[in-house]
Amino acid sequence: MTFKDHFSGHAAAYASFRPGYPTALFEILAGLPNGRRLAWDAGTGNGQAAVGLADHFEEVVATDPSAAQLANVSPHPRVAYRVGPAESSGLDPGTVDLVTAAQAFHWFDFDRFFAEAERVLAPGGAIALWTYNLVRFTPEIDEQIDRLGYDIVKAWWPPERRWVDEEYRTIPFPFAEVEIAPLRHEESWDLARLVSYLHTWSAAVRYTKETGTDPVGLVEAELAAAWGEPSRVRTAYWPIFIRAGYPRD
Repeated sequence: MTFKDHFSGHAAAYASFRPGYPTALFEILAGLPNGRRLAWDAGTGNGQAAVGLADHFEEVVATDPSAAQLANVSPHPRVAYRVGPAESSGLDPGTVDLVTAAQAFHWFDFDRFFAEAERVLAPGGAIALWTYNLVRFTPEIDEQIDRLGYDIVKAWWPPERRWVDEEYRTIPFPFAEVEIAPLRHEESWDLARLVSYLHTWSAAVRYTKETGTDPVGLVEAELAAAWGEPSRVRTAYWPIFIRAGYPRD
């Protein structure tokens, strides 16, 4: 099947400038299933989540339909990276303790992915999907990030972006759900790091390609004014929105 490929063209930048996830998230997820032998990370991208899962599972299979994304992964002795769609893992039935999709589920064929997850999950296995929205700093900096995301490049976001804006609250989730306390991920960034990250947005890439103008440049002066000394390190943070649960009997 074809897939919605919004990142292969800038896979190296994606690997360099996309944020990771908090260690607390993986500790919580590892406590969901009965076993910790095998985890499957679908739509792994550059493996940001797969490496975190590997601290808790004997083996992680991390799949992504983009060979370019997988060419920029972080190698790990317990992670096996494979090219393949989320809707067809190639894994044996009833063998997976935890199925995950990190910042990726909104690109999937929901029904086919859920059917595949149920097929591969072992007894006592669990599924967890999570996303984050626009990075946050201070109200003044956030105002410019929001102007870029919700005004300048608004028309260039793929339609699936709506699920992220709705914080995964509205996605279909046909599992017995487990409530997980709110989490957020934090990193320390200077201004150059933020600007590089903004360039990895799929909408920013499409805007540049279709208009010939770099949309990040349209807010860069205001961002710099709000930031202050460019080398100043500030706390970047993302609230993480999680849906997790178990197959229904």
